[in-house]
Amino acid sequence: MDTHVIAAGLPALGWALHGGVLLRRLATARRDPLTGLHTRAGWSARAERLMAKHPGALVILIDLDNFKAINDTHGHAAGDAVLTATARRLTAWCGHHGIAARLGGDEFAAIVTDTRRTQGLPNLRAALDQPVTHNGCTLPVSASIGHSHRDHLPVPALTDALSAADSSMYAAKGHGRRNTR
Repeated sequence: MDTHVIAAGLPALGWALHGGVLLRRLATARRDPLTGLHTRAGWSARAERLMAKHPGALVILIDLDNFKAINDTHGHAAGDAVLTATARRLTAWCGHHGIAARLGGDEFAAIVTDTRRTQGLPNLRAALDQPVTHNGCTLPVSASIGHSHRDHLPVPALTDALSAADSSMYAAKGHGRRNTR
Protein backbone atom coordinates (compact mmCIF):
# COMPACT_ATOMS: atom_id res chain seq x y z
CA MET A 1 0.00 0.00 0.00
CA ASP A 2 1.23 3.48 -0.82
CA THR A 3 2.55 5.36 2.22
CA HIS A 4 1.09 8.59 0.81
CA VAL A 5 -2.41 7.11 0.98
CA ILE A 6 -1.88 5.99 4.56
CA ALA A 7 -0.44 9.38 5.53
CA ALA A 8 -3.40 11.15 3.95
CA GLY A 9 -5.89 8.91 5.75
CA LEU A 10 -4.47 9.33 9.25
CA PRO A 11 -5.87 12.85 9.84
CA ALA A 12 -9.29 11.70 8.67
CA LEU A 13 -9.15 8.76 11.05
CA GLY A 14 -8.10 11.06 13.87
CA TRP A 15 -11.01 13.43 13.21
CA ALA A 16 -13.44 10.52 13.04
CA LEU A 17 -12.26 9.22 16.42
CA HIS A 18 -12.38 12.71 17.90
CA GLY A 19 -15.92 13.19 16.59
CA GLY A 20 -16.99 9.91 18.18
CA VAL A 21 -15.54 10.95 21.53
CA LEU A 22 -17.33 14.31 21.34
CA LEU A 23 -20.65 12.65 20.52
CA ARG A 24 -20.31 10.31 23.53
CA ARG A 25 -19.49 13.27 25.78
CA LEU A 26 -22.49 15.19 24.49
CA ALA A 27 -24.78 12.21 25.09
CA THR A 28 -23.36 11.81 28.60
CA ALA A 29 -23.92 15.50 29.35
CA ARG A 30 -27.58 15.11 28.43
CA ARG A 31 -28.11 12.25 30.90
CA ASP A 32 -28.06 12.45 34.67
CA PRO A 33 -25.32 10.06 35.84
CA LEU A 34 -27.23 8.94 38.94
CA THR A 35 -30.69 8.27 37.51
CA GLY A 36 -29.99 7.86 33.81
CA LEU A 37 -32.78 10.33 33.05
CA HIS A 38 -32.38 13.22 30.66
CA THR A 39 -30.94 16.42 32.10
CA ARG A 40 -32.74 19.73 31.64
CA ALA A 41 -30.92 20.47 28.36
CA GLY A 42 -31.51 17.04 26.83
CA TRP A 43 -35.13 16.91 27.95
CA SER A 44 -36.07 20.44 26.90
CA ALA A 45 -35.13 19.92 23.26
CA ARG A 46 -37.14 16.70 23.02
CA ALA A 47 -40.06 18.10 25.03
CA GLU A 48 -40.34 21.10 22.72
CA ARG A 49 -40.58 18.80 19.70
CA LEU A 50 -43.24 16.68 21.41
CA MET A 51 -45.25 19.76 22.37
CA ALA A 52 -45.20 21.01 18.79
CA LYS A 53 -46.54 17.66 17.51
CA HIS A 54 -49.08 16.86 20.23
CA PRO A 55 -51.67 19.50 21.20
CA GLY A 56 -52.79 17.42 24.19
CA ALA A 57 -49.31 17.03 25.66
CA LEU A 58 -49.14 17.02 29.44
CA VAL A 59 -46.14 18.59 31.19
CA ILE A 60 -45.45 17.47 34.75
CA LEU A 61 -43.17 18.85 37.44
CA ILE A 62 -42.37 16.85 40.56
CA ASP A 63 -40.66 17.90 43.74
CA LEU A 64 -39.94 15.37 46.47
CA ASP A 65 -41.32 16.44 49.83
CA ASN A 66 -38.90 16.63 52.78
CA PHE A 67 -36.04 15.22 50.70
CA LYS A 68 -33.45 17.19 52.70
CA ALA A 69 -34.58 15.37 55.85
CA ILE A 70 -33.83 12.00 54.22
CA ASN A 71 -30.30 13.14 53.31
CA ASP A 72 -29.72 14.70 56.74
CA THR A 73 -31.08 11.74 58.71
CA HIS A 74 -30.02 8.74 56.63
CA GLY A 75 -27.16 10.09 54.49
CA HIS A 76 -26.67 10.90 50.85
CA ALA A 77 -26.63 7.24 49.78
CA ALA A 78 -30.20 6.96 51.08
CA GLY A 79 -31.12 10.14 49.21
CA ASP A 80 -29.60 8.66 46.06
CA ALA A 81 -31.71 5.53 46.54
CA VAL A 82 -34.84 7.69 46.73
CA LEU A 83 -33.83 9.63 43.61
CA THR A 84 -33.18 6.49 41.57
CA ALA A 85 -36.45 4.91 42.74
CA THR A 86 -38.31 8.09 41.78
CA ALA A 87 -36.65 8.04 38.35
CA ARG A 88 -37.66 4.40 37.77
CA ARG A 89 -41.24 5.04 38.87
CA LEU A 90 -41.62 8.15 36.73
CA THR A 91 -40.14 6.43 33.69
CA ALA A 92 -42.48 3.46 34.14
CA TRP A 93 -45.47 5.79 34.42
CA CYS A 94 -44.51 7.66 31.23
CA GLY A 95 -44.10 4.41 29.34
CA HIS A 96 -43.63 4.78 25.60
CA HIS A 97 -45.76 7.91 25.53
CA GLY A 98 -43.35 10.38 27.07
CA ILE A 99 -39.96 11.23 28.46
CA ALA A 100 -38.77 12.00 31.95
CA ALA A 101 -35.96 14.17 33.26
CA ARG A 102 -34.18 15.04 36.44
CA LEU A 103 -33.93 18.80 36.39
CA GLY A 104 -31.64 18.93 39.41
CA GLY A 105 -31.64 18.08 43.09
CA ASP A 106 -34.97 16.45 43.89
CA GLU A 107 -36.90 18.03 41.00
CA PHE A 108 -38.14 15.95 38.10
CA ALA A 109 -40.12 16.69 34.95
CA ALA A 110 -41.93 14.69 32.33
CA ILE A 111 -43.93 15.22 29.20
CA VAL A 112 -46.44 12.67 28.01
CA THR A 113 -48.34 12.70 24.75
CA ASP A 114 -51.04 10.18 25.66
CA THR A 115 -53.99 12.24 26.90
CA ARG A 116 -55.21 9.29 28.98
CA ARG A 117 -52.25 9.92 31.29
CA THR A 118 -54.16 12.88 32.73
CA GLN A 119 -56.53 10.47 34.41
CA GLY A 120 -53.49 8.52 35.57
CA LEU A 121 -52.06 11.32 37.73
CA PRO A 122 -53.39 9.69 40.93
CA ASN A 123 -51.54 6.53 39.82
CA LEU A 124 -48.35 8.52 39.40
CA ARG A 125 -48.76 10.06 42.83
CA ALA A 126 -49.41 6.64 44.37
CA ALA A 127 -46.31 5.22 42.69
CA LEU A 128 -44.09 8.11 43.79
CA ASP A 129 -45.41 8.00 47.36
CA GLN A 130 -44.25 4.41 47.93
CA PRO A 131 -41.53 4.05 50.58
CA VAL A 132 -38.00 3.12 49.56
CA THR A 133 -35.95 0.54 51.43
CA HIS A 134 -32.27 1.35 51.88
CA ASN A 135 -29.85 -0.58 54.12
CA GLY A 136 -32.72 -2.12 56.05
CA CYS A 137 -34.44 1.24 56.65
CA THR A 138 -37.81 2.09 55.21
CA LEU A 139 -37.67 5.66 53.96
CA PRO A 140 -40.96 7.52 53.62
CA VAL A 141 -41.32 9.21 50.25
CA SER A 142 -43.89 11.66 49.03
CA ALA A 143 -43.99 14.09 46.15
CA SER A 144 -45.80 17.23 45.12
CA ILE A 145 -46.89 17.10 41.50
CA GLY A 146 -47.92 19.95 39.24
CA HIS A 147 -49.09 19.62 35.68
CA SER A 148 -50.07 21.67 32.68
CA HIS A 149 -51.77 20.82 29.39
CA ARG A 150 -50.33 22.37 26.27
CA ASP A 151 -53.78 23.08 24.81
CA HIS A 152 -54.83 24.99 27.96
CA LEU A 153 -52.06 27.56 27.60
CA PRO A 154 -52.42 30.99 25.96
CA VAL A 155 -49.00 30.40 24.36
CA PRO A 156 -48.27 26.71 23.78
CA ALA A 157 -44.55 26.93 24.55
CA LEU A 158 -42.54 24.69 26.86
CA THR A 159 -41.48 27.60 29.08
CA ASP A 160 -45.14 28.53 29.62
CA ALA A 161 -46.10 24.91 30.29
CA LEU A 162 -43.30 24.58 32.84
CA SER A 163 -44.31 27.83 34.51
CA ALA A 164 -47.93 26.70 34.76
CA ALA A 165 -46.87 23.26 36.08
CA ASP A 166 -44.59 24.97 38.60
CA SER A 167 -47.46 27.11 39.88
CA SER A 168 -49.64 24.02 40.07
CA MET A 169 -46.93 22.13 41.98
CA TYR A 170 -46.49 24.88 44.56
CA ALA A 171 -50.25 25.13 44.99
CA ALA A 172 -50.21 21.39 45.74
CA LYS A 173 -47.39 21.90 48.26
CA GLY A 174 -49.47 24.61 49.91
CA HIS A 175 -52.26 22.12 50.50
CA GLY A 176 -50.03 19.68 52.31
CA ARG A 177 -48.05 16.68 51.26
CA ARG A 178 -49.30 14.05 48.88
CA ASN A 179 -51.13 16.48 46.65
CA THR A 180 -51.49 16.82 42.92
CA ARG A 181 -52.78 19.87 41.10
